[in-house]
Amino acid sequence: MAAEGTISQSGGLPGRYAAALYDLAAERRELDVVVDQMDGLGRLIDQSPPLRRLLSSPLVDVNQARNAANAVMTAQGFGKTVIDFVGVVANNRRLSILRTVVTAFSTLVATKRGVVTATVASAHALSDVQREQLRARLIEAGYGNVNIQESVDPTLLGGLVVRVGARLYDTSLKSRLQRLQYAMKGAA
Repeated sequence: MAAEGTISQSGGLPGRYAAALYDLAAERRELDVVVDQMDGLGRLIDQSPPLRRLLSSPLVDVNQARNAANAVMTAQGFGKTVIDFVGVVANNRRLSILRTVVTAFSTLVATKRGVVTATVASAHALSDVQREQLRARLIEAGYGNVNIQESVDPTLLGGLVVRVGARLYDTSLKSRLQRLQYAMKGAA
């Protein structure tokens, strides 16, 4: 049931594509390989502006877009299952949502494997030691298998803002200063 909630949160259509790929990969006993390749596909899309333009352009013919995506993926060493999956997405004229499908697939896999994602915003990039300390604290708090997604937000001034599911842990200096300001206004 949790997986269904995750699918609907990631958007109906991308979630359905992600679930179909997950089921196919599990049926073929290729799940670990497909998971790695879909992560690689996400990185490839993120790092390649020409590929993003290809995926988002409504002016490119479906056959040309499919063939171009196929050529890129073959050159990058992707397997048949992922290449065929992207071909189906292209044939259905849905290449514009491929990155969202990759994200939905990652979310579905994490849910199925019991991995909790913690999004962490900090004023400066976390060091390896800080990252491991944070992971240890989250495990102590009852979040067993934790995947940390980091971002840097200089406006925080210091500290962290950690979101795990619906829970928010805000220890940022910015937030503390705002609370102090409200408390001082109330005392006046």
